[in-house]
Formats: sequence, structure tokens, C-alpha cells
Amino acid sequence: MGLVQITCAQNIIKGQVVDAAGTGLPYASVYIKNTAIGVATTEDGSFTLSHSLQGKQTLIVSYTGFKPYSTTLVVANNVVLEIVLEEDTTLDEVVVSGSLKAVSRLKSPIPVAVYSPAFLQKNPTPNIFEALQNVNGVRPQLNCNICNTGDIHINGLEGPYTMVLVDGMPIVSGLSTVYGLSGIPNSLIERVEVVKGPASSLYGSEAVGGLINIITKQNFSAPKLSVDAYTTSWLENNLDIGFKTNLGKKTSLLTGVNYYYFDNPTDNNNDNFTDVTLQHRVSVFNKVSFERPEQRKFTLAGRYFYEDRWGGEMQWEPKYRGGDEVYGESIYTNRVELLGSYQLPFKDLVMLNTSYTYHDQNSVYGNTLFDAQQEIAFAQLTCFKSFEKDELLLGSAVKYNYYQDNTVATPTADEVTIPGVFVQNEHTFNEHHSILLGARWDYDKRHGHIVTPRIAYKLNTSNDAVLRLNAGAGFRAVSIFTEEHAALTGAREVIIEEDLKPERSMNVNLNYLQRFYLKGGLVATVDASAWYTYFSNQILPDYDTNANEIRFANLAGHAVTQGVSADVELSFPNQITISAGATLMDVTKTEQGIKSRQQLTERFSGTWSVSYTTENNDWTFDYTGNVYGSMLLPLAGEYDPRAPYSPTWSIQNIQATFKKVKNLELYGGVKNLLNWTPDKSVPFLIAGANDPFDENVQYDTNGNVLQTANNPYALTFDPGYVYAPNQGIRGFIGLRYTIL
Repeated sequence: MGLVQITCAQNIIKGQVVDAAGTGLPYASVYIKNTAIGVATTEDGSFTLSHSLQGKQTLIVSYTGFKPYSTTLVVANNVVLEIVLEEDTTLDEVVVSGSLKAVSRLKSPIPVAVYSPAFLQKNPTPNIFEALQNVNGVRPQLNCNICNTGDIHINGLEGPYTMVLVDGMPIVSGLSTVYGLSGIPNSLIERVEVVKGPASSLYGSEAVGGLINIITKQNFSAPKLSVDAYTTSWLENNLDIGFKTNLGKKTSLLTGVNYYYFDNPTDNNNDNFTDVTLQHRVSVFNKVSFERPEQRKFTLAGRYFYEDRWGGEMQWEPKYRGGDEVYGESIYTNRVELLGSYQLPFKDLVMLNTSYTYHDQNSVYGNTLFDAQQEIAFAQLTCFKSFEKDELLLGSAVKYNYYQDNTVATPTADEVTIPGVFVQNEHTFNEHHSILLGARWDYDKRHGHIVTPRIAYKLNTSNDAVLRLNAGAGFRAVSIFTEEHAALTGAREVIIEEDLKPERSMNVNLNYLQRFYLKGGLVATVDASAWYTYFSNQILPDYDTNANEIRFANLAGHAVTQGVSADVELSFPNQITISAGATLMDVTKTEQGIKSRQQLTERFSGTWSVSYTTENNDWTFDYTGNVYGSMLLPLAGEYDPRAPYSPTWSIQNIQATFKKVKNLELYGGVKNLLNWTPDKSVPFLIAGANDPFDENVQYDTNGNVLQTANNPYALTFDPGYVYAPNQGIRGFIGLRYTIL
């Protein structure tokens, strides 16, 4: 139970939000309905609202773990109110990714996992990419030992099958998947929603394996100022600043800045190559909110991102960029993102959402230049119509994609416009049973008409339990444009062996979610799933048939990913919280009747977090970690002496946070407690590190590499043998300062 005590006098509303024990509840949201007037409570639960309103107004108070409450008051009079907030004993987190509409997690027909800023702070990271390492079934995958580019795997599926959204808009895709997750200011993140399994019926191409939706804070509930800065013993420096200002009586601006700097070349494995990429990054995010009648939404947002990163031989300097004297991989990235969301003035909920991204990348890999530009424009109109037992969604979308690079894989610019329409309806039979039916139609001039249906059945066995059965289709439009071509060579001939068809998938997912209230005040939450996904028409580039070619064709067979996962969270009354997750999966491909395991997919993984807060709330201690099973790794040839499978490995971290000083948190800890790095299990990580320009490599008449005295393993230079970060134990210390 919670208590809100309010005193109103003239243009000031003061109050305090406390729990049943009288402890102040910090960061509760307090605002006046149909206005942009609102604040978050301070650390002791107090708040003050200044305004110029008169007459009756509706005050709304919300706090995680308690049911929202609203009350009408006359702000011109002095009034003392006592409002009891009922404790929320259901799984009532609000999610939007499953149905495009804000609903409670328990009522969503699609399973959606939610991660709060508190979760991200248990193991501070400079970007969302690294923060996802403690999410069960989600793994950040590095793809290069030198430039440290990577993508996000969900349930064993490669990064291109994961769609990343910001406020529901698909602004991270295509070329930007490599770098787009860096530089999103953590200070502006409200929550992160993860959907595992195809979502193409709502989101279109690329949402084949799942999606990650990064929800930014609302302007009214964001703190006036937030600062989060930390440094590590490796001299990595990260700064997040967020602040809000009023641009008028009905307009507010939310700004976030992320700055990351790491310029300390380190070579602990003594191969004369940097263990970790050097980076200089700045990202600026602005979000403008406009107050409109009846709380209709209107926001505009934009982000500018710049990064200069390099990795390579320890003696590399910018003067060597693009030359063949000293090997280095240097990447300059400029990126602009624009977002808009506008609620049309209709009785029903009708939303217009738009986004535009421009991505310019100038990279060199040794003496090979990769210069690429990509533009993506997106617009979507959705209409929600409620009936007695039905929730109908109608939508239309159009996506424009322009891509050009300097490689032989892109002789002319790739330019395509894909329109689409979608519809879904959730019918509620009674308080326990509902079913959702949906379908999407897209038209791609390269592939023609594409239809992706889905069905979802939901059974609420109680207020604390839900069983969901989902089935659907996914698709990914053909895209052979990737900087991977340039990373290998700039002189290969591109061979497209057939008319490429879009990749397709069929998925079935069974999910069970329940909260248990046990003896002694222990609360347990269990979230378990089983899934099966069948892929056809997969497009895998073939670099092995001929060293002078890149060959593309649809997979002559099929691929399957299947598995089970479970997450358990335990909340003890003595302020100890334990969460743990485990995933068992099998990811295979069958081609010409031969079944084989896919590379870089673990058979099992696990994550955990243990947190303890002292009784006086002055200290919090966090222990986080993950573990991954063996993966099939990409060897560079038949004589490659490196292990074909990775060992089981684990990254573990500890952190202590001191919170006694008002508005200030001090934190510090140790990352990678076990000091584990992948180089400890193999003779070397980078093939041909002593000859990065292949000057001493000899070939036979068929283009095959020969064994020689200087090259006994018949290898060419290749940094692709990577499955985990090559960064050992390090300490960190930081502070957070907040003004509400």
C-alpha cells in the first residue's frame, strides 16, 4: 500500500509519496492530466508542482509496483488529500512492442520481456550493445577481432534477423546494425523491450528472429538533470548527460549526450594487434514534446552520432590510414536520425509515425577502402478501434531504402520502396480467453507480393498467470550489401547464381508466465518458453568455392532453430533480489540432405543477477554474470591449428553503489572477475597476424594457399575467429547525479 499526502495552495501543489512503512518512494510520476505539467518525486518521495491553472484539475500519481491513481481537486483552494495507492499484485508492466499499443505485460498477446534502467545499471556499459549481455537468450556477437564490430543474436539467429527500434521506429537496420546501438544515451532510456520470434506481420522485413525496442523517457517524467560518468582501469571513459528545458508554456525539450573516449592501445596477448578497438564517440539526442488537447501525443526527436574507431598493429597511426606499411582498420561514421509521432484528432486512437536516417561510413581495412552511404525513410499510419470484445488494428506503412558503396558488390545504387498494409484483431471470449489474428502484405519490386500471417492465443489462468501460444511467419528482403565484402577483399567478382528469393520463416512459440507469492514474503516470477523456427531461402555468401569470387544463392534446403528457455526472479523481503535465466537450443542447417550445426551458435547459455540493498538503503551490491556453451568457430583452412569449437566461457562482474548523499550515487566494481579471454585457449586469435598484407602468401594454380616455411598453416590474414570480447579483468568507478 502507498500513501500520497497533497497540499494545494494557489499555484503550488506539494506532496509526498510513501509506502506503507512511511518510506519515501523516489522517482514516482506526478502530473496534471491533459497538461505537460508534471514532476518525478525526490529521493524521499516529495514533490512540488508549480503552475498557473485554475479550477478543477485531475492529478495522476503512478509508481512501479502500485496501481495508478487519479483524483480531482480544486487547485485554487487549500486542500489536504490522503490517497491510498493499492499495491499492484499482477504482472502489470506496460509494453507496446507486441501489439503497437500500450498494454500491461500480462495482457499482451505476444510475450514481451521488459528491462528497466535499474537493470542496465547493475553492470554499467558504454552502450546498449554491451548492456544486452545479461539478457537471457540474447547475445552481443563480435564479428571482427580488430574493428570489434558486432550484432545482436536472439535465440541463436544472426544479427540481420533482429530488428532494433527506437520508440517503435526501425531506425537501426542495414548498414547501421554494426554501429547503430552505440551512443544511445543511457540517461534517456525508459525501458528496453525484447520480443523473441518473428514479428514481420507488424514490423515487416528484418523482424524475422525478433526485435529490440528501446523506449526513451517521456519529457514530463524525466529528471531536470542527470549525469552518469565512469572510468575503468583500462582508461575507458564514458559520460552520459540528460536534461530537460521548457521552450514555452506548451513545449518541452529533452536532451541527452553520450561521450565515450578510449585511446589506450593494449596488447596483452602479444600478437602486436590491439586487443580492444580504440574509440572516440559522441552522440546528441533531442526530443521535443508539444502539449495538445486531450493529451494527444506529438513528439519530434533527432539524434546525431559521430564515431572514430580504429584497431590494428600497435604502431599504427592515422598517417598510415589506407596504406600498406602498417595494418589498421579505421572507421569514420556520421549518422543522423529523425523521429516523429503525431496522434490525429479523432475519437479513436490514430497515430502517424515517421522516421528518417542518414548513415555515412568511411572505412579502411588495411589498404582496402570501404565508403558507403545509406538512407532509410519510414512512415506508418495506425488506427485502433475498440469494440465490446474486440481490439482492431489497421495499419499502412511505406519504407524507402537507398544504399551505395564503392565495392564490386554494388555496381549501382540499391534503391527500393516497399509499401505494406497490415491488420490484426484481438477477440476476447471472456476474462480468461482471447485470440489474436493478424496478417501483413508488402510489395517489393524485386520479389513481388509478400504475405506474413500470425495467430496468438492467450489464456489468463489467474491475475498472476498467463499462457500464450503464438505462431507466425517472417520474411527478410534480399540484401547482399554488407561491408563484409570489403573486409575480406576489394577485388572479388560477385556471382549471383539465381534469382534470389526473400528469406522466409515459420515460427511456433509457447510461453508461460506466472508470479507466485510464497511464505515469508518471498515473491517468485517464472517466465518459460519453448520455440521452433523453420527457415527457407536463406542467403549465405560463399567465399570458399573460389578465392576470387563471392557467390550468392538461396540455401538448397532449410535451417531450423529450436529450444527452450526459462527466467526466474526471486524477491526476498530482506531486500535481496535474485534473477537467473537459462536457454537450451539447437541451430542447424540442412543442405542437399546434409544436416550441420551453424557457426557461432551455442547450445546452452545462462545469465544471472544477485542484488542486495542494505536496510537503510545506503548501499546496494550487485553480482552479475553469464555463461555460454561451446560454439562452432570459423577456421581459415584445413591446416588451421586453432580449435574448431570454443570452450565454455563466462563473464562475471561485481558492483557496489553508495546512495546516502542526496541526489548522488557513487559506484564501483570489477568487470570480468575471472579474467577470461578467448586467446587463452588457442595458439593465436588472428590468422596471419605477422603478415597482415599477405605479402608472403603463395598460391597454387587453383588459387589455394600453399604451405611454406613462412606460412606452415597455409593461412591468409583473417581476423574473423572471434566469439567473445578479448578484454580481461578491469576495475571501474563512477558517479550518478540527479536533479528532479
